[in-house]
Amino acid sequence: MAETDKHANTSPGEHDEAERSRRFQQLALPHLDAAYNLARWLSGNAGDADDVVQEAFVRAFRFFGTFRGENARPWLLAIVRRTWYTEWRRRTNSREVAQFDDELDETSIFDEVSSICADPQTLLLQGENTRLVREALERLPVEYREVLILRELEDMSYRDIAIIADLPIGTVMSRLARGRRKLAVLLAPLRDERPARIDTIAKESPDGLQ
Repeated sequence: MAETDKHANTSPGEHDEAERSRRFQQLALPHLDAAYNLARWLSGNAGDADDVVQEAFVRAFRFFGTFRGENARPWLLAIVRRTWYTEWRRRTNSREVAQFDDELDETSIFDEVSSICADPQTLLLQGENTRLVREALERLPVEYREVLILRELEDMSYRDIAIIADLPIGTVMSRLARGRRKLAVLLAPLRDERPARIDTIAKESPDGLQ
């Protein structure tokens, strides 16, 4: 009877808010680590990443009523990304992100290093190379770094990355290919030290969309 009275005294608004909180915890909180990982790679330091994730989750909860579906990961990471870019532009006096010619024929770029285009994920799994690969990733322009992190470390599909980065799928694939080549340039010294391990080439067919 007491439990019945408790529910009877709960207003519809309170019930809706409790349900929204429960659903948010169920769908969004499991992706906290992925949110922090993305924020850490975008911001470059743990303190800023904590601030970005905290602000992003506040925004996500505020607008959770607009979310539809069961997979909140791309939606949440898109908020994390927008939160960081908003702060980044504020810090840089609202300067725009450098424009990249994503339509440029990428076969004309870095042709001289195409033979050493190492798979970032394979290298990251090799303990002795982890530090060098992470340093190389941190030196990449953020536009390339973010898609590589989402694809290689978070194992996200092209479509989900396109949602998060607010880009066409073709642009996502172009940036991934060019980002891998740029990363290979930074990792070139590893080829001389361990040639057998740098021969792995990451090739993804445009027809094999996930």
